[in-house]
Amino acid sequence: MANMSDMIENFILQAIRGDSLDISRNELADYFNVSPSQINYVLSTRFTYARGYLIESHRGGGGYVRIVKIEPTSDEYLLKLLKDDLASKVDYNHALQIVENLKSRGIIDEVTSGVIRSAISPNSLKMPISYEDEMRAKILANIIKNIL
Repeated sequence: MANMSDMIENFILQAIRGDSLDISRNELADYFNVSPSQINYVLSTRFTYARGYLIESHRGGGGYVRIVKIEPTSDEYLLKLLKDDLASKVDYNHALQIVENLKSRGIIDEVTSGVIRSAISPNSLKMPISYEDEMRAKILANIIKNIL
């Protein structure tokens, strides 16, 4: 059985028509009978730039959240990843999101995706976590620079 975060994510994914969705955080929380912080958690972890989404929060008039599916050019996407997500360190789960998004955008193929996942795995980077996350960011950044 899927957990609540999975259910909320799937609901949002099915509700997105076209490129964006405007939704009230409070109404969504009421619909799922959860706190608004649970909605915030799903938005901040499941709808990230690395996964191809931007979140815009609008206050006033009841307030709402706009979830925008982005399709920047490959170079724009890669440059933003280098600047924001891979500037210093990246944990394994976030790195996997980046690799999966690169694959889904057709920037890398399945074989390359597997090689990258192996190179950035905790099994390959056996060192203290803080160093591991820094090394993982450097590896991914160098791969992306090579793609550019």
